[in-house]
Amino acid sequence: MRLPKCLLGLTAGAAFALAGGQAAAQSGEPIKVGVLHSLSGTMAISETTLKDTVEMMVSGLNDSGGLLGRPVETVVVDPASDWDLFAEKARQLIEVEDVNVVFGCWTSASRKAVLPVFEELNGLLFYPVQYEGQEASKNIFYTGAAPNQQSIPATKYLLDQGFERFALLGTDYVFPRTTNKILDAYLNQNGIPDADIMVNYTPFGHSDWQSIISRVKSFANQGKRTAVISTINGDANVPFYKELANQGVDALDIPVVAFSVGEQELSGIDTDPLIGHLAAWNYFMSVETPQNDQFIENFREFTGDQDRVVNDPMEAHYIGFNMWVQAVRQAQTTDVEAVRNAMYGQTVQSLSGYEVEMNENHHLSKPVMIGEIGPGGQFNIVQKTDEAIPGDPWSDYLAESENLTADWTYPWVCGGCEEPTFADAGLIGVD
Repeated sequence: MRLPKCLLGLTAGAAFALAGGQAAAQSGEPIKVGVLHSLSGTMAISETTLKDTVEMMVSGLNDSGGLLGRPVETVVVDPASDWDLFAEKARQLIEVEDVNVVFGCWTSASRKAVLPVFEELNGLLFYPVQYEGQEASKNIFYTGAAPNQQSIPATKYLLDQGFERFALLGTDYVFPRTTNKILDAYLNQNGIPDADIMVNYTPFGHSDWQSIISRVKSFANQGKRTAVISTINGDANVPFYKELANQGVDALDIPVVAFSVGEQELSGIDTDPLIGHLAAWNYFMSVETPQNDQFIENFREFTGDQDRVVNDPMEAHYIGFNMWVQAVRQAQTTDVEAVRNAMYGQTVQSLSGYEVEMNENHHLSKPVMIGEIGPGGQFNIVQKTDEAIPGDPWSDYLAESENLTADWTYPWVCGGCEEPTFADAGLIGVD
């Protein structure tokens, strides 16, 4: 059997098993995979490549014989970076298109917009991007980083490097505001007073960074080592980094660590002046493993563009898609309840060589990596964890969530509670 190239990052044996042992003939109604990513508007710079990733994965699955003996097809919609439209398109995918699963969203604003739709209609969403936590829905699998897998370890890295002042720059929506609330508490608990924390928010698509970068330079000119923590999202990152270069903000003086900038966002700008600035993710394109090399080769072949780059949310979709396929095969159905129960404990070897597992809180165990921008817009990894870290949606640094647990299995059966909710598990006669 010739193994399908687009079952990516798997060993030959695993790919053969995932393909069902043979490239069986496909028959029956297609299994539908919804793709809910912005192909226009301010977030298209980040999300279009995720649509391409899902389409590639589906193509590879069909090359291997489909799923449960049936063909698989994608249903692609464009919510156009409009949060209300995300909710409309999510409803369309589930009610009209009758999709079996959806891979989608980037911003937390879009995820928050679609969450009630997925819960009302009992749909299933795989969300591939780092986020602020403080949420755990039984209808969402969060395959990106929780705060304890990105923002907290990145800030700890800066503290360990001796930085004493922090400028928190973010786009004005829920992810930056909640993340910065957590980081403010974390920094305070680690001896950084509010006077040494600057916070600034800008709208989506913001382009005039001159005065803000000037403020950061003045804030840093107080005799204490200063770093910028960036939760800027979308195409606003391009003028932001250009203005850093224009004002001569060198990474040796004021490093920027970004939580929403990767290889894709850097691909359209001159990165030479940005060498040394940082990003925190769970994967970088530069990791050296055979499965990562194959993933890059396959993606470029699929898109017909040898210059395409890959990034962390693409790997998250790779992990989530393969886990979903494994869960469907295990359950022998695409039924949401059966697949959800089969998802717990699913493992996939990540592109960076770690075994990642889906936990009962709907979050992955993933490695944490910090990288420096190097020549050509690639990242040199300067720190990574030895093992995958379990994702925790509820922050230990906020009083309102420090005692909460998310666990969608018996006896907890909840997204955020302090005690098991036996009644929610369907027990009769329990008050």
